[in-house]
Amino acid sequence: MGNEALDLNPPNATYHLSRNGSDWLWAAFSLFGLSLLTVVAWTFTRPRGTRLFHQIAVVVLTTGSLAYFSMASDLGATPIPVEFRGGGTRQIFYVRYIQWFISFPLLLLELLLATGLSLSDIFTTLFMSIVLVITGLVASLVHSTYKWGYYTFGVAALFYIWYVLLWHGPHTTFAAGGALRSGYLMAAGYLSLLLLLYPIAWACAEGGNVITVTSEMIWYGILDILAGPVFLFFFLWELRSVDYAAFGLHSGKYTDKSAYAAHNTTQPAGAVPATTTGAAGNV
Repeated sequence: MGNEALDLNPPNATYHLSRNGSDWLWAAFSLFGLSLLTVVAWTFTRPRGTRLFHQIAVVVLTTGSLAYFSMASDLGATPIPVEFRGGGTRQIFYVRYIQWFISFPLLLLELLLATGLSLSDIFTTLFMSIVLVITGLVASLVHSTYKWGYYTFGVAALFYIWYVLLWHGPHTTFAAGGALRSGYLMAAGYLSLLLLLYPIAWACAEGGNVITVTSEMIWYGILDILAGPVFLFFFLWELRSVDYAAFGLHSGKYTDKSAYAAHNTTQPAGAVPATTTGAAGNV
């Protein structure tokens, strides 16, 4: 049985996803799903308290898997009148922007937690990533030339993100010392290059209606795979031998029950039991 997604969920626009495009999206979904299962298994090989970066990756890959399942099924799109290159409407997949709204700030958080940036700097950078995604979504839903105003706001936010990734971040004192600096510089440069290609893709697809919806899916899909599974596996591999305690990311919420029980057996009669928090079992 072949791909029946477009038969069960017929396209609702003049310029729409093709069957080959749906096939490609199913392949991308499979890659995201396989990567998700791999990272979940990898997470359980880490001691408690050293899983934060892996769990962020799990959230990013789960979000990507859901988004690509929706797009491969030809769901999560709405028709919007095109501004250029003829009349009619074009499928705008808003589910992709929901994916980016969740995953893009988390990818930046994954990277910036390795630096010595203050929480206020990290918060502002994450906010700018949300501005970038939201302005892209709003611009894609506007059929008039005013969409390019939102596009300009998004590019301005992107310049701020580049400043933090390529200038401000590298000039801080890294939490884990110099062990992560070279890996961060490679990852930040790699992610910054990908971020340059997203606005170009948007201008050719939702913005200018220059390329087909299927070509748009292939372009965005390659970028999402490079920014998702490929980037995350590289970054997590770079963290494999880093002392996690250097990050200071202990939430103080996890209680080591075995240590608690052992501690209580040595308490003198009438003493008030104390809760023991595992130093490595917090985040």
